[in-house]
Amino acid sequence: MIAQLQEYVRRAYRSALGRPRNELVTPALILDLDVARRNIQFMTERLRSLKARLRPHIKVQKSPELARLQVEAGAIGVCTATVWEAMVMSRSGIEDVLIANQVGGREKINALAEAAKHGHLSVAVDDVRNAGELSDAVQAAGSQLDVLIEVDVGMGRGGVRSPDEAVTLAQRLSQFSGLRFRGVQGYEGHCMLEPDRTVRIAKAHAAMDYLGVVIDRLAEAGFACEVVSAGGTGTYDITGNNPRVTEIQAGSYVFMDNFHGNLVPGFSRALTVLGTVVIQHGNTIVLDSGRKSVGIDFVLPTIVDYPFYQARYFAEEHALFDVDERCQLKLGDTVELIPGYAPTTVNLYDAYHVVENGVVVDIWPIIPRGPGHVGILRD
Repeated sequence: MIAQLQEYVRRAYRSALGRPRNELVTPALILDLDVARRNIQFMTERLRSLKARLRPHIKVQKSPELARLQVEAGAIGVCTATVWEAMVMSRSGIEDVLIANQVGGREKINALAEAAKHGHLSVAVDDVRNAGELSDAVQAAGSQLDVLIEVDVGMGRGGVRSPDEAVTLAQRLSQFSGLRFRGVQGYEGHCMLEPDRTVRIAKAHAAMDYLGVVIDRLAEAGFACEVVSAGGTGTYDITGNNPRVTEIQAGSYVFMDNFHGNLVPGFSRALTVLGTVVIQHGNTIVLDSGRKSVGIDFVLPTIVDYPFYQARYFAEEHALFDVDERCQLKLGDTVELIPGYAPTTVNLYDAYHVVENGVVVDIWPIIPRGPGHVGILRD
């Protein structure tokens, strides 16, 4: 099923192969492979001086091809946000996949249990009822799951809310067949939004100090944490140097959108969206790449060649920029935008136009996108 989906997407976009990057049908998602490889290599080199290993979060890229490049560069596996992403990664040859999230709903739990027969899968839990459902499913499927207890380290989203809750859940997990306790997950996502690095460091340290308290309480109760998973692109070099953390979940570093690019240095922009000037009135140009084509979360997209222009407005299908005499764009010209936020850009597309030396050399399908891919189980 994966191979069929990949072939279908590649056929649909094959006319783009060999074209210059500025001559594509727009809007088009462009991946500069040379830059992405440099970002992957830079992260690999940085991690040599840190204590944690890398488990990149592929909710950003949704690409088996990119995941394989990251694993080949030293990543220990990948993590995902959904069971569908995990299934695609596992069936694409990634041997160690963590769903860094809770999986709920009968069909998704059953799909996870079935997929665990074909590869090493782990999942986060924070509720004994959910753990019981997972146990029932893997017993019925004849599979096994590794589990991490998620700890709320300040986000107020998923995770147990106290060390005592963590111990109680670990005790109950030990009673469930088919589930193996491996450790904890403590994602300090609330720190990623902090633009002041000094404040971000302090917040990340506080979050990991609290996670350490939970780890100690678990150890006292007889539950050693072999795995401590945390961190993201905005804190990879902070959390990644914590002696207790064994792996970090940075993912956006491979693309570096405008939001993440303002947080950590050393990475370059590898992901852009090509748009066309479809309207021009006076000093206003309008591109055919609005909110349905490029992620505007947290920070607005910018024009690669004209980063000093701030968008006036992003409508569903239009991006409006007020320009001046510095702008040489005219009606019909194409121009690339750097997404404000890559994760909510990639999910809008079926494929990457993979570019090397300014020319499209391949089409990489974006296939782990939804419950329709449960059909993979029938491979």
